[in-house]
Amino acid sequence: MSIEPPDDIIDDLNEDLHRFETPDEALQYVRDAGRLPDAEMDLGETAIALALVFLPGVRPERFHNHLKKLANHVADEFAVRRKQAEDTLALRVAVLKKIIHEAHGYKGDTETYDDIQNANIIRVIDRRKGLPIALGIIYIVLARSQGWNIEGLNFPGHFLVRMEKDGERIILDPFREGREMNAAELRQLLKSIAGKGAELSHNFYDPVGNRDILVRLQNNLKKRLIEGEDYAQAIVVIEAMEALAPDEYRTLFDKAVLYAKLGQNPQAITAFEQYIARTPSPSEKHQARMLLQQISHNPE
Repeated sequence: MSIEPPDDIIDDLNEDLHRFETPDEALQYVRDAGRLPDAEMDLGETAIALALVFLPGVRPERFHNHLKKLANHVADEFAVRRKQAEDTLALRVAVLKKIIHEAHGYKGDTETYDDIQNANIIRVIDRRKGLPIALGIIYIVLARSQGWNIEGLNFPGHFLVRMEKDGERIILDPFREGREMNAAELRQLLKSIAGKGAELSHNFYDPVGNRDILVRLQNNLKKRLIEGEDYAQAIVVIEAMEALAPDEYRTLFDKAVLYAKLGQNPQAITAFEQYIARTPSPSEKHQARMLLQQISHNPE
C-alpha cells in the first residue's frame, strides 16, 4: 500500500518540479512527479517529460506551449458557444472535438498503428496522430484545463475517456475523433480486441489515475521496443516507469528478463532477486527463482 507524503513534503516536491530541457532533467522531473500523490501529478507535463527522455536534442518548450495553446483555444471556443447555448455535457464534448480534431487535425493512426512514435507524446504532437491513450491524454489535459470532469477508463486494449456533468455521462473514443460509445459499440470493440467470447465487465468502467495512464502509455512503448528487439531502450523505458511508479514491483521482472537477453547476467540476477523479495505471489516467486537459477550458473 502506497503511503502519501505529508503536505509540507508535497509543497517541497512541487517546488522541485522544474522546467526540464534535457533527457536527464526530464527523468528527474518524472522521479519528482512519481513521489507526488496521484492528483498532484501534472499529466501533460509528465507525459512530455517521459517523451523527452528518449529524444536528446529536442527542445520541449514548443510542446509545453502547444498544450497551453490548445487549452486557450478550448476556452475561447467554449466562450463563443456559451453566448448562444447553455452549458451542457454535449456542448463541452463538441468543443473538445472541434479544437482537437477539426482545428488541430489530431487523429488516430490507423495506417501505422504500431509505429513507436505513436506512444511518444512529443511525436504525437508533431505528427498530429497517435495511439488511443496518447490522444486520450490530450483530451484529459484540455478538459481539466477548463475544470471539466473527465477520466480515463480501465477498458482493456483500447483507451477510452468518460466525461460527466450534472449526473450525465458520455464515453468517448479519442482514437476515432471522439466518437461517443454506447454499450453495443463497447461490446463490439471489446470482441474485436479480446475475441468473440469476451464480454463487458463492470471493472472496465473503473476510472484510472494519472500514474496508471502514464504507465499504460509507457507499456505501449516498451512493447514496441521489445518487438523490435531493442532491449537496451526497453530497459530505459522500464527505468522511467520505476521513477514514475516506485511502488510498482512488476517492472523488475521485465527488467531482469531483458538484462538476460542482453547477456548482462549480473544485472539480471540483481533484478530477479529484488523482484522475488517484493512480489507477494508464491507462484511469481517460484517462476522468478526458476529463471534466476538458470542464469546464476553463468553470472558473466
